[in-house]
Amino acid sequence: MKINVVGGGLAGVEAAWKIANAGFEVTLIEAKPLAYSPAHTSPLLAELVCSNSLKSNDVYGNACGLLKEEMRLLGSLTMQAAEVSRVPAGGALAVDRESFSSFITEKIGNHPNITVKEELVERIPSEGITVIATGPLTQGALADEISELLGGLHFYDASAPIVSKESVDWEKTFVADRYNKGTGDYVNCPMNREEYEAFVEGLRTAERALVHEFDKREIFDGCMPVEVMASRGKDTLRFGMLKPVGLYDKDGKRPYAVLQLRKEDKNGTSYNLVGCQTNLKFPEQKRVFGIIPALRNAEFLRYGVMHRNTYLPQGSLSYDYSCKKRDNLYFAGQITGVEGYVESAMSGLLVGLQIVRRLSGQEPLKLDGNTVCGALSDYVSTLHDDFQPMNANYGILNPIEERDKEKKRRMMAERSLAVIREIGDIT
Repeated sequence: MKINVVGGGLAGVEAAWKIANAGFEVTLIEAKPLAYSPAHTSPLLAELVCSNSLKSNDVYGNACGLLKEEMRLLGSLTMQAAEVSRVPAGGALAVDRESFSSFITEKIGNHPNITVKEELVERIPSEGITVIATGPLTQGALADEISELLGGLHFYDASAPIVSKESVDWEKTFVADRYNKGTGDYVNCPMNREEYEAFVEGLRTAERALVHEFDKREIFDGCMPVEVMASRGKDTLRFGMLKPVGLYDKDGKRPYAVLQLRKEDKNGTSYNLVGCQTNLKFPEQKRVFGIIPALRNAEFLRYGVMHRNTYLPQGSLSYDYSCKKRDNLYFAGQITGVEGYVESAMSGLLVGLQIVRRLSGQEPLKLDGNTVCGALSDYVSTLHDDFQPMNANYGILNPIEERDKEKKRRMMAERSLAVIREIGDIT
């Protein structure tokens, strides 16, 4: 049977990898380099367009960390790539973008059962099985056909700026991880009260890009622009991404506020402004972030941008990510309503797993809220009063009666991993 995977992002490559490794031939169709979305610039597969962080790597204390371990047990290509391209990031799993994407591009390109085809797909293939993994920026004729079939919704997503190492004033920084948990992977840019209030005022009054399309109701909280957060109150940032809790400067004092920088590449030549997704115009970004003493002469290697993200309406998908209106059509990635790099890759991995079972004459695998991947699958395939794109979190997992939070999370992790290990034997 002909199998097409449309889209070479994290979800698409995971689906193709899983199917091909099971001995089935698959065609991976990618628009780049023939066409690029507003957020993509690299011809490589699995391009990371926002942060270079895959978030926490803590299996027993963080839901996204647990999801990563579930994926490792299921043979995730994303997790393999992350291990060979990782850069220091304390308790988080961060990667060198180019190394990460290059690893995946090489693995996919050299797989004997995968044919990579460069083509801008404008119609959903009707023959065989098709996986649509075109991402949250799906546009053009293909988006129109999906909308005609299912309808569509959208929200906005933003990415943070990146600055060069040489342009940071290192005399006005200190290196430390919060509560000393880590190996000193974060560069901290402290601010006193006057500097912080000037920065907040700068964010509140700066000119934004695409203001005419801006609608606060369409912004996903996990990617909220820093200027929107600043508009919610003068202390919002100081209790959020700029909180100084657990950090002490060179004199042993806690700053009034701290903006953190994290390595963007293995060599540490560029740094990401952690949590500072923004929709400000480029000159305004340079001016406003320049209010922070350590960044007064910062060279911006990439400015933050905001772009529209599209996802399917509720009720479109079954729990195995197949389309209810077209049996041979599957969707994977952020277009399904999962949010985040790891979550997107996970959905592609599960789609690949479900297709392999289908082609092998097996019933679809029903995962539930005992695992993070199962809970996310349930979330995007069921109806909600107020649907929002969903990250991995403990709130969607089946509860466990235990008052001690750390013990409870460990119990959830152990339960989850036991289930996934059993799945590994029946895929």
